[in-house]
Amino acid sequence: MKVLVIGGSGLIGGDAALHLAEQGHDVTIMSRKPPQAPALAALPFLAGDYINDDLADGRLKGFDALVFSAAADIRNVPMDGSKTPEAVYKEANDVAVPRALAAARDAGIGKVVYIGTFYPQVAAHRIGECPYVTSRANTDKAVRALNSDSFTVCTLDLPFVLGHIPGTEVPHIGALVAYAAGHIPDMPVFAPKGGTNHITSKSVAQAVAGALDNGEGGKAYLIGDENLSWKEYLERWFAAAGNPVELEVRDDIDHPLLPNAIMFAGAGATVSYDTPAEVRERLGNYRTGQISDAIKDIVAVYS
Repeated sequence: MKVLVIGGSGLIGGDAALHLAEQGHDVTIMSRKPPQAPALAALPFLAGDYINDDLADGRLKGFDALVFSAAADIRNVPMDGSKTPEAVYKEANDVAVPRALAAARDAGIGKVVYIGTFYPQVAAHRIGECPYVTSRANTDKAVRALNSDSFTVCTLDLPFVLGHIPGTEVPHIGALVAYAAGHIPDMPVFAPKGGTNHITSKSVAQAVAGALDNGEGGKAYLIGDENLSWKEYLERWFAAAGNPVELEVRDDIDHPLLPNAIMFAGAGATVSYDTPAEVRERLGNYRTGQISDAIKDIVAVYS
């Protein structure tokens, strides 16, 4: 199957692209710039900016399936206040994503797996309250509304995702490893209140392949792996870095690496759920219990 991965230069799309290629699919990556990671750079590349380009210009023709792994989040909001979060999210998510999928449909692509977020399902009370959650809920609704007998669209709603592709470097992860190793002495050592579900990018890649094979059109699948408090999660990083500690839980100050600004379910919230066995089976029985090993692998890379 000829598969296009929009957002394939990033972690989630990149691991999906690599896994699909390993399975024998003919995979092409689309992003604004060619990927830097050697394994991704070895795959065919098609330049495209789904927000600003006209993807209805013919470049999507010839593909059988699309994995869409791109969206705007808080990192895309200008620090200078020149655009509001609402404006950024509406342009890049609410408007541009459904438009890109409509172009894929019109180009003859028959299957789409859209990479969404778990917030519309696990924090529905934040729809209409939090601009990011509202935008992702709007986008998911619009994307799945495109589903038809000839254009199968399903969504994978993901929690926090961990992973690493050799040749890439993520500043936040580097800072987290340094923090856990005790190399940032001026940064207070504690865990924020609450917790969430986590999954690895490799598990997501397996679920993407399963969704392309067996995903039911119009469905949004809530997937995940392990439910961890932030205390448990951070203590795994400290242990992997050779600096085991018993972390105090605090909610009187913002955590420097896990600030309230990214806690879209609400400051101090605990998000916990289990993906039903029948969903995992439909999605190819993606591997679970992978979080500790992923943390150890990432710490080894950044240490």
